Parts: sequence; C-alpha cells; structure tokens
Amino acid sequence: MSVSLVVIRLELAEHSPVPAGFGFSAAAGEMSDEEIKKTTLASAVACLEGKSPGEKVAIIHQHLGRREMTDVIIETMKSNPDELKTTVEERKSSEASPTAQRSKDHSKECINAAPDSPSKQLPDQISFFSGNPSVEIVHGIMHLYKTNKMTSLKEDVRRSAMLCILTVPAAMTSHDLMKFVAPFNEVIEQMKIIRDSTPNQYMVLIKFRAQADADSFYMTCNGRQFNSIEDDVCQLVYVERAEVLKSEDYSYLLTSQLESQRIYWENKIVRIEKDTAEEINNMKTKFKETIEKCDNLEHKLNDLLKEKQSVERKCTQLNTKVAKLTNELKEEQEMNKCLRANQVLLQNKLKEEERVLKETCDQKDLQITEIQEQLRDVMFYLETQQKINHLPAETRQEIQEGQINIAMASASSPASSGGSGKLPSRKGRSKRGK
Repeated sequence: MSVSLVVIRLELAEHSPVPAGFGFSAAAGEMSDEEIKKTTLASAVACLEGKSPGEKVAIIHQHLGRREMTDVIIETMKSNPDELKTTVEERKSSEASPTAQRSKDHSKECINAAPDSPSKQLPDQISFFSGNPSVEIVHGIMHLYKTNKMTSLKEDVRRSAMLCILTVPAAMTSHDLMKFVAPFNEVIEQMKIIRDSTPNQYMVLIKFRAQADADSFYMTCNGRQFNSIEDDVCQLVYVERAEVLKSEDYSYLLTSQLESQRIYWENKIVRIEKDTAEEINNMKTKFKETIEKCDNLEHKLNDLLKEKQSVERKCTQLNTKVAKLTNELKEEQEMNKCLRANQVLLQNKLKEEERVLKETCDQKDLQITEIQEQLRDVMFYLETQQKINHLPAETRQEIQEGQINIAMASASSPASSGGSGKLPSRKGRSKRGK
C-alpha cells in the first residue's frame, strides 16, 4: 500500500505573530524561520517553473481563492507525560463544572462565528488552568497541499515522523482527543490543535519521537472511529513539511518570481526568435543547395535514362543474336547428332564393304593364280610348239604320233617315252590346275 505526503503552509498577515515551533521538515526535523523561508522559496519556484504568466496568475489565485485571512487558534501540547496526565485530569475536572462548561460553550460559539478580528473572536472571560497547553492566536490562511510522490508503507521506506488528523469533529473536546491518543502518549513529542474559520471541525498535528511511532499510530488509528457514538473516523496523512510565511513576503515572492519568469521567458523568446531566424536562413541555404542538387540529379537521371534506353536496345540486339545463335547451335547439335548416326552407319557399311572387298580380292587372287597357271601352260605350249616346229619333220611326225601318259600316283613322274607326243587338252589342264 502507498500513501501521499502533504505540505502544510500557514500564510500569515504582516502584523500577525509567528507561532512557535510550527516549522517542520521530514528530511531534517524542525527548521528555523530562515530555513523555512528558503524551503518555501524553493517550493514556490518549483511550483511556478515553466508556467506562462497567465498560468502563474491562475496558480496564485488558486492558492488564495476567495478565502480571506481569519484568526487561527493554535493549542500546543508538549511531550512531558506527567504534565499531559495532569492536564488531562485537570481538564476532566474543569469540564465537569458548570462554569467551565459555559466558558467552553461560549468559546465554541466564538470559534464557529469566525469574526473578522482576533478581538471580536476572543470571549469576555477565558478560563485558565495551570498546566494547560499554550494557546497562540495568529491571523492568516492555512494551506494544505498534496505532494505528487507516493511512498510505500514498508518499514524500510523513509516517510515522516509527523501525522495530521485532517478533520476532528468540533464536538470532540481536547479531553476526548487526549483520551483517543492516550496509548501513544509516551512517544508523542508535541501535538498542535489548529482551529480556523472552518465550521464544526478542526485539525491536529502530532509530532512523534520517531517515524516508527508514527507508523504504529497510523496503522492503529487510521480509519478508526473516534468513539462508538459518532460516525466520524480518524483520517490521517503523513506531513512532509510544515512552514510559516508572511503574506506580503509570499505575495512579493510570487510577484517577483512572475517578473523574473517573464524576463526569463522574454529573453528565451528573443533567443528562440534569433535561433529560429538563423535556422530559417540555414534552411533556406540548405533548401537552395537541395534544389541545385535535385536539378543535377534530374539531369543525371535523364542521362541515365537515355543510357538505359541505349543499353536496353543493345540488350535487345544481343538477346536476338543469342536467340539466333541458340537456334543455330541447336541445328548444329541436331546435325552433329545426325552425322554421328550416319558415321556409325557408314562405319558399319565400310566394314561390310571391306569384308566384301577382301572376299573379292581373295577370289581375284585365286582367279589370277589360275590365269597365271593357265598362261604358263599356254607359254609352255607355245614354246614347245616353236621347238617342235624347228625339229625335223620326222621328229615332228614321231611326236605327233606318240602319247604321253601321266602316272596317277605322282604328278611329277617323267613322261613315258612311248607317248604319242600330243599335248594335253586345255580342259584337262584346267582341271589339274584347279
């Protein structure tokens, strides 16, 4: 669970006294008036930082609103346990008496009436008991701000040792309030009851000795009913800072801050206008350069387009040539394929022709051999005929009438001397040659 801290600022009139011990800071405990002033200045500067003059006036008006300065009664109770116990007992006994009751009723009527000045608000008679908390009356406006930062309720997270009960019913007396916080008397340093012009309720600031005590009180009492009769519950918030500031000093602070902010923003506007003018000039120069670059790029683009068209034409021509060469290549491949097929056929045919030629040559060789043999026989016959013609007639007659027998067993046997001398017929030689 997370909670948001609050800042309580008491804006006082110039003639109003400053309440004692009102300043508080969760970061450094109680602060001096000078430290409160510095802190408030820093807070105001942060509040108005970055706002236009109209927004700043609206913020000031929002802080003041239609509220007017009224008397603020602050009752302070210190941390002495014995003194607190005595005060509670004395208040209990005094509130039981009719005089005290009438005085309390008269004081309540004065507070609810919210007069314009402290003198009109104060009753004619004030009952005082030894040991009562100190009472201070100041003139001003109580501001309550909620901070933007959230803080966790874990024990190791730093928050604040001061709590604020935002609304306590006016019917609840100081005795009832002391009874309500009695279990934590030993850890309470001081308690301030603040009553302003808000009717039927008041606010309480409780400063604890340590944050752990404030955490314990918050976890125990936040959202708890003040008593079993009333429906009002205790609404607690952590207080980050409590500060006091004079109204004129506060108004002067805001006004001077507005003036300084006006000067700051006017100077800033002048610088921005100067920077803007320089930037515009630079942009014009860059724009002119850009226009020139665009023109150059446009010319280059036109040249590139022309070159592209030329290249496209060349590409078209090359594609046509490639297509033509591709077709020619296909034709050559087909022709080569056919030639290879024809080559195979021709090789086979050549082999067949070579085989036929070989056979023909072999037959011719045989025929030549036979013809040679026949020619030899013819030559032999002619030579023999010539020789016979040169022989005497008797010898020729003898040869003509003689016979030649060839033995069957041997072809090389000599011819019989009793041969008739006739040559073998051509037919017989031919058969022998075969």
